[in-house]
Amino acid sequence: MPLRPDARRLTGSAVPRTQRMGAAALLLLASCSSLPNIAPEPVRSTGSAVQLQGAHGPLSATQSQAILHRLNSGGEETGIFDHHLAREQAIVGSPLTTGNRVRLLQDGPATYRAMLDSILAARDHINMETYILEDDDVGQHFAQALIDKQRQGVQVNLIRDSFGTLGTPASFFQGLNAAGIRVLEFNPMNPLMARKDWELNQRDHRKLLIVDGRTAFLGGINISGVYSGGSSSQGMRARPTGSPAWRDTDLQLEGPVVAELQKLFLATWAAQKGEALAPKNYFPKIEVAGQEVVRAIGSSPDEAFSLIYATLLSAIGSAETSVHLTNAYFVPDPQLIAALQAAARRGVDVTLILPSQTDSWLVFNAGRSHYEDLLEAGVKIHERKGVILHSKTALVDGVWATVGSTNLDWRSFLHNQELNAVVLGPLFGKQLQTMFDKDLAASEAITLEKWEHRPIGSRIKERLARVWEYWL
Repeated sequence: MPLRPDARRLTGSAVPRTQRMGAAALLLLASCSSLPNIAPEPVRSTGSAVQLQGAHGPLSATQSQAILHRLNSGGEETGIFDHHLAREQAIVGSPLTTGNRVRLLQDGPATYRAMLDSILAARDHINMETYILEDDDVGQHFAQALIDKQRQGVQVNLIRDSFGTLGTPASFFQGLNAAGIRVLEFNPMNPLMARKDWELNQRDHRKLLIVDGRTAFLGGINISGVYSGGSSSQGMRARPTGSPAWRDTDLQLEGPVVAELQKLFLATWAAQKGEALAPKNYFPKIEVAGQEVVRAIGSSPDEAFSLIYATLLSAIGSAETSVHLTNAYFVPDPQLIAALQAAARRGVDVTLILPSQTDSWLVFNAGRSHYEDLLEAGVKIHERKGVILHSKTALVDGVWATVGSTNLDWRSFLHNQELNAVVLGPLFGKQLQTMFDKDLAASEAITLEKWEHRPIGSRIKERLARVWEYWL
């Protein structure tokens, strides 16, 4: 079975067994943290002006209101958009930016084509941050594209997670270094190589590509051959016979939000004490690229709490009509469970699309151990068939959407650096809803009656996995 290109928490097909076991033991012994109690009161629009940031800086109140009115026009006056906007504005973090273009990318082949096309067109610099970068056909394809651009005078800077790339030979990265690419190993597994306080349990789970400071890609897709076929069975090359397709989601972004993503990349480079970067035009003058309002949200275990976690709980807590979540690794904490249950009990359509198969029985069964409580509250659960589900998306009331690297588990909210984009408005919401409906049609509903009659063996696995859910 192929290695899961997302968490690589306690397993790794390309890593020697003794090395994997040692790393797993150290991870389990690492210091424990706890999620903060985040229970914000409902936030409603107060009539005060919400200020947006455009390509040339903050917009006036009049300009901001005109854009927000356009976003909210064309539908029934329900006030739903206004109160999600107020909720989003109330969360401290990066600015809400307007003038963005957002392209929804489904599965590896489409995402890789768009990424490689953008790399090919680079003229100044390429900043890339990834959890997994495999030494396989896809990894070699990307490596050669990056090396070619470096030789053309385009500076390439790469952040790769130490644990996520544990199975990638050192020679792979040495080849990138030899070509002039600056490679930074995030939080090295070897404490002797640490450039700051050694925190083994902290990992960089972000997937980010920024080209010339103008175009950015983010989502759940790593650089790995398991994605090459996609869930449509068409791609860069055929998947190995008998291997499952991978279903994932990414975004391509242009506009002012790219500068916010650039800041996050550079902040990680500085925090990890990487060598001084070559002077390049990392913040070019950005023009209006589209009409989407987008916020970039990066979370880090060095912060008091995960902004992604907080904003997701806020959106669910203020949902009025629907909460539609698609997620690869579902091991929810008590607050998230309570938020989903409360939404369902007040009549909100809460629907989850979760995996039907995975490469980690611990994660899979730990998540399933919560099904009964959710189903009893009226939450609808569906399991995606025929693929390895790896998407991390959420859509609330059709107007609040997020796509990124964050799983709905303790590790993502406590120990990982994660990256999401929140897109506000019904236009993008309709696109994400169409994708959700397509996945829903390929999923099997898990009813409470069916779940109560599951085999005793499944119940035992769930109880055993539940014990480990904090570390998964």
